Amino acid sequence: MQLPFYQIDAFTDTLFGGNPACVIPLQQWLPDEMLLKIARENAVAETAFFLPQGDDFALRWFTPEIEMDLCGHATLATAHVIISLLQHSSRRLLFNSASGPLEVEADGDLYTLRFPSRKPVPAVLPEAISRSLGKQPLEVWKSRDYILVYATETDIREMKPDRQVMDQINLDPGGVVITAPGVHCDFVSRYFTPQASIFEDPVTGSAHCSLIPYWSGRLGKRQLTAMQLSDRVGTLYCGDHDTVVTIAGYARTYATGSIRIG
Repeated sequence: MQLPFYQIDAFTDTLFGGNPACVIPLQQWLPDEMLLKIARENAVAETAFFLPQGDDFALRWFTPEIEMDLCGHATLATAHVIISLLQHSSRRLLFNSASGPLEVEADGDLYTLRFPSRKPVPAVLPEAISRSLGKQPLEVWKSRDYILVYATETDIREMKPDRQVMDQINLDPGGVVITAPGVHCDFVSRYFTPQASIFEDPVTGSAHCSLIPYWSGRLGKRQLTAMQLSDRVGTLYCGDHDTVVTIAGYARTYATGSIRIG
């Protein structure tokens, strides 16, 4: 069997920036074991699989280890493939996913995701995470992910978590977000996933489902600009709309081709 294959850099307007995702169109679902094997072979943070479902699309996301409940950058990458590369007739898409219906709309080269808001609540930091950090956070919050709040952007840039210590905890499907006010944007963050093959995720759209309501409330702003300060860097244009958030960004096509299975 031969399947189309796309690799897209998401949340960036520059090739080799943002977060790479592989996108595989399907006509019917393959066994879950095969989807996971393809994701492992692709060896990027997320591989998205989609198939037509009437006028909409079904969408699933796999890391090299597990199926995810929600992924922002791979959803953006999938929308880019459908709208920009496959020339879909509409610039507004609806994806049916494990996290419910997800809307994406394209305005020129900018893609806006409409995702569920996951407002975090105060939490106690697990010992393994605390011991892995070079500096303790000022605040600890949690939704799917632990949200650790620091004072400055420099704190975020200079953080070097001890992976061997952090890997003592399993947060599947969540991770650890460190965040602070930004110098040239409203807030910055980085994202770490214990026990995952890719320890630091370059740009994590789904984490912003929690970061947006937190920073919106703290800064008193509904529209915010965020940067994720991985080596690849990503820029996200964010909106807080109470029960939903909007997360917008650009995408660039890195590779197109096909894969053979079986």
